Amino acid sequence: MNSSKLFIGLMSGTSVDGIDAALVDFSGNMPQLIAHNETSFPEEIRNNILTLCSSGDNEIDRCGQLDIEIGHLFSQAVNALLIKAKISATEILAIGSHGQTVRHRPALPSAFTLQIGDPNTIAHQTGITTIADFRRKDIALGGQGAPLLPAFHRAVFKSSSKHTAIVNIGGFGNVTLLNPLKQWPLGFDTGPGNTLLDLWIHQHQGKQYDENGNWASQGFVNKKLLSELMADPYFQLPPPKSTGREYFNLAWLNAYLEKVGTPIQPVDIQATLLLLTAQSIVDAIKIYGPDTEEILVCGGGVHNKRLMKAISTTAQKQFTSTVETLSTEMRGVNPDYMESMGFAWLAMQTLERKPGNLPSVTGARKEAVLGAVYYP
Repeated sequence: MNSSKLFIGLMSGTSVDGIDAALVDFSGNMPQLIAHNETSFPEEIRNNILTLCSSGDNEIDRCGQLDIEIGHLFSQAVNALLIKAKISATEILAIGSHGQTVRHRPALPSAFTLQIGDPNTIAHQTGITTIADFRRKDIALGGQGAPLLPAFHRAVFKSSSKHTAIVNIGGFGNVTLLNPLKQWPLGFDTGPGNTLLDLWIHQHQGKQYDENGNWASQGFVNKKLLSELMADPYFQLPPPKSTGREYFNLAWLNAYLEKVGTPIQPVDIQATLLLLTAQSIVDAIKIYGPDTEEILVCGGGVHNKRLMKAISTTAQKQFTSTVETLSTEMRGVNPDYMESMGFAWLAMQTLERKPGNLPSVTGARKEAVLGAVYYP
């Protein structure tokens, strides 16, 4: 193992289910996942994050305190990972910390994005140089600040001869379209991933998520509701585009339910939301990657068997040729840690003063070295 290429990536996504930590070795042709762990958020912290994602009272104080608390949790995740891997902090070149997004507003006149999880705390408590705040440089250059992982996807799958769609399904869905004939991939947020499914089942059953899509599988898709949802302007927007909880939330869903008018059983709404995620992903791939030969899925959504089946079935209907829908695990990359590995890679890019964004994806005016460096 070449210790000069060891990095740690930290990711907490829009599903707000916990912190993914990945120890990655970049000394070879393919990044090697050496060790990983997942740390769930304490319920109080999770609720505070979700509350902060919407406007409310005393936001600055709440945000400041939560910033430090999440920084402590990120630090603990790193230290636990080092113990698990039996590796000293001195062997790690840097940590790439995405942080926890609490607001993403790329469409405002003064666009901004905010991720919390104090990198000063992480650097101090781990003794490792920490790189964070990856998205704002791209926004300063006129970009969306998201998605950032297509550059990593291109680096990982550069040897593939297939037209490939990499689909990450966390709280929201995003796709990277890799064309072996083109240098620049295309990538953008497709719309809701798990977020509406999670919100709806939590409201009606008190569960954090719909395991394997079991509840959705008991319902029937309401075609009128699905048609109304798919007609939302976001799905018609051309890339570059990105989205978040500020747009797709229960208020958004309830507005469409009122528009439909006819009462719909909650389980049927869950089934419809699942197909909305699948349909919006496949439609986006069909429009912007019509030559796609395989769809590789990563993120939490890969474990939702009903959702994976819906994506596969929808793709078979949409494409004239056969398109395989697989987990990225089938191509040698752990689907649960693709994002955290990606932020380890972004940390390496920053230390080496190499660009981390792709203007063809984010809409930024130029490539740029991303992130700020915090020394221990």
